[in-house]
Amino acid sequence: MITLVGTGHVFDLSMKVEQIIRERLPDVVCVELDITRYNALVARGNNETISRKSLPAVYRLLAKFQDTVADWYGVEAGDEMLTAIKTANEMDIPVELIDMDAQKVFKRMWKSMSLRERFRLLVSALFGLFSTRSMIEREIEKIQNNMEQFMEVIGKKFPTVKRVLIDERDRFMAERLEELCKNYENIVAFVGDGHIPGIKEKLLSRNIEVEVLRLKDITKKKKNN
Repeated sequence: MITLVGTGHVFDLSMKVEQIIRERLPDVVCVELDITRYNALVARGNNETISRKSLPAVYRLLAKFQDTVADWYGVEAGDEMLTAIKTANEMDIPVELIDMDAQKVFKRMWKSMSLRERFRLLVSALFGLFSTRSMIEREIEKIQNNMEQFMEVIGKKFPTVKRVLIDERDRFMAERLEELCKNYENIVAFVGDGHIPGIKEKLLSRNIEVEVLRLKDITKKKKNN
């Protein structure tokens, strides 16, 4: 049994993440991280900033935008993953990193993009940085309420982004989870909400039992509490 939990790196989900782990008592906790991001997150030092310098400017712009939005919500980007790791450690539950190397993926994506797609992505990143908080919050709410439609739009505007950053990673993470099923019966995996549909579809096609908790449901429950 795999429980897929949809998260957003800019939301305050720490209490909900901890609650899910303590209630479900999984055999293993999986997080959408690679070893570099894991080390940077756990250290909360300069590792992440240093690693960004070797990546295209658009990545740094997007990362800056993510940090800004997270600050609006009173958190640091990735707090929900850090909470999952800390809670698992406190409960002596093993943690598995299930994502691809983000730096290699982004560099490969950038090289594969056409000039037009690169320009569009750069403009979108700049637009996000200079948009007002109310505009961004409205867009985030729209995305939360219809993630599948948002992914369709991304696929049309940024086909390389969709293929490399979403589809290929969905497949990789689904294969990692399938492999972990050989050793663990009760798995809880925290992944970005946009990855939920793709991972779920691939796991179900392999006859693996899956339960899903979407980001919109988690945030609604949190607001109601």
